[in-house]
Amino acid sequence: MGNYQKINPLTPQKIGTRNAYLIGGGIGSLASAALLIRDAHMPGKNIHILEQLDVFGGSMDGEGIPEKGYTARGGREIEEHFECFMELFSFIPSLNDKSRSVLDEFRELNLLEPIESHCRLVQNQGEKTDFSSLGLSKKNAMELARLHMLTEEALGAATIEQFFEPDFFETNFWYFWASMFAFEKWHSVVEVKRYMERFMHLIGGMNKLEGILHTEYNQYDSLILPLITWLKEQDVCFDGGCKVMDIDFDFSNNTKTATAIHYIKNEIDNVITVNQDDIVLFTNGSMTENTTRGDLNHPAVINRSDEKGCFSVWEKLALKSPDFGHPEAFCSNIDKTKWLSFTVTLKDDDIVFPYLLKLTGDKPGMGGLVTIKDSSWFMSWVVPKHPHFINQPDNVKVLWAYALNLDIKGDYIAKTISECTGREMFEELLYHMGLKDRIPEILSHTVNVIPSMMPYITSQFMPRVAGDRPDVIPAGSRNFGFIGQFAEVPYDCVFTVEYSVRSAMMAVYGLMNLGKEVEPVYPSQYDIRVLTNAAKTCLGIDKLPLKNIPLGTLIKNTELEKLL
Repeated sequence: MGNYQKINPLTPQKIGTRNAYLIGGGIGSLASAALLIRDAHMPGKNIHILEQLDVFGGSMDGEGIPEKGYTARGGREIEEHFECFMELFSFIPSLNDKSRSVLDEFRELNLLEPIESHCRLVQNQGEKTDFSSLGLSKKNAMELARLHMLTEEALGAATIEQFFEPDFFETNFWYFWASMFAFEKWHSVVEVKRYMERFMHLIGGMNKLEGILHTEYNQYDSLILPLITWLKEQDVCFDGGCKVMDIDFDFSNNTKTATAIHYIKNEIDNVITVNQDDIVLFTNGSMTENTTRGDLNHPAVINRSDEKGCFSVWEKLALKSPDFGHPEAFCSNIDKTKWLSFTVTLKDDDIVFPYLLKLTGDKPGMGGLVTIKDSSWFMSWVVPKHPHFINQPDNVKVLWAYALNLDIKGDYIAKTISECTGREMFEELLYHMGLKDRIPEILSHTVNVIPSMMPYITSQFMPRVAGDRPDVIPAGSRNFGFIGQFAEVPYDCVFTVEYSVRSAMMAVYGLMNLGKEVEPVYPSQYDIRVLTNAAKTCLGIDKLPLKNIPLGTLIKNTELEKLL
């Protein structure tokens, strides 16, 4: 999209008396509120964010104190061509300097401290292993090429393991891919296709995580906190402790108009009457719904309750209209959607962090993810930039790790990670790092290890077909939209901040009739330079041999020949 489309929309009629009700306190709703203020010129006091918890920010969280330890369930991958994300944070003021934006500081950080992994894979208890290539055979590369060429309709609900041959899962490509994005073999191959096409311009640096961007602190402190601070300054209403139960609709004349929101607060039933000119945006699923946490001496016991928060509300809505999607495709098989991460807090450490610096050669925050190839739990760890939390003292440091195989016994601890205390998880990690002999000494200055068990964290990757995710603005909708990871955003890929922000833009611009276009998804898969580099990377060759191809004669001595 060119600058011609980056307009300041006219103020909609009666905007001063219209209200917006944003159900769910995650990045989708926060972005919607900011866009309603900037682009729809809606007064902040007319915007109401309803959240069941007392803390806003959704899956982008981070909290703790040095005496009891810190926790962050995980961070989303960010890269330069998250156009909607960058647009949002270009007008949110920095907490440090109101004259500068969050984007200004974010960009400067990544120019000064770019991520480039010097140790992407380890095995044999702390031994670096070759990660210089994707390790794809010609057959594997052709499988990826075929996936690129097939349509989503043709792929349908096929899983990753149904599409690829077994040897694909022994390649470095799979170790990189699965650990970066948390893919499991039973997830949707359509989502692999979307990721592959969305990030094709990064495939040349995939083995070193080149092009991945990081924040100064955890993503709550660096992104959510300044956004919430600005929204509060605009008088946006943050209504915590509100458990939304249902939404009423008028379906007359082939339209869909939200008319009421039912919620419980302080054990009292409440109803919000929604006018036709108001808008309601609903985050219809949450990756971190029903999260449970443990600690150094206790496991995080999975929550299998039938009460699933926003998923439960979505299930009620789906019964009201076929245009509201099919939540059962995503939230009905916890054992295929669960995921566990843990955050380690160490005080006065002079063992772990110096050792990891020597092992990887990566300064904190600049190396990204390290994956353990021979871990039965399929573990990875990250050493974030220090400090990782705004209130974190210099002598207290944080390490983050996660596993993808939750129901297989460990290699050092004879339990599944799901059954383990935080202490046992950390012991298994230290074993694989090569610090087995120093475990007691390290545990003596471990403040806490906080595991987070998330039953639905990869639910958005489950096999699905067209219609399972509802459109952001369902057919015939006059004032209602879906936002977040479980609304359909063509060409973009879930499990990203960009997806949620893009859905917010689509909903606000569409329902408010602003006449403003949403920045298109970066179309790297249509760029011949990107395609050429991707082919060379996947095939493991520097130059394509054109001399024996008739096309080679045709393009001899041309710019295209030079490019190829």
